[in-house]
Amino acid sequence: QGQLVESGGGLVQAGGSLRLSCAASARIFSRNAIDWYRQAPGKQRELVASITTSSIANYADSVKGRFTISRDNANNAVLLQMNSLKPEDTAIYYCHAEVVVNVEGARYHHWGQGTQVTVSS
Repeated sequence: QGQLVESGGGLVQAGGSLRLSCAASARIFSRNAIDWYRQAPGKQRELVASITTSSIANYADSVKGRFTISRDNANNAVLLQMNSLKPEDTAIYYCHAEVVVNVEGARYHHWGQGTQVTVSS
């Protein structure tokens, strides 16, 4: 089963809001920072926001002031509240966690399956 499962995407008009949810396994949620990335057609995947286990958040400049990332500890989920959406926010949004898998420090990248966000003008 997927360790990260996204939900909440959809179609919204410019200026509207959506909330994405990333349900994580308990192990990943408790031990790792979790990120949201997005990939628009023909573009590279880019980091949108990240949050540490102590809820320290960071944002891409393009979404600062409009998006808010948070942790839902009761449900092992990371939420991305997206307000004042713009057509350029249209993309597939992915949840990501980089996990240390052994004592040598090898890392594994977990990705969710993605959820489509479409913002119409």
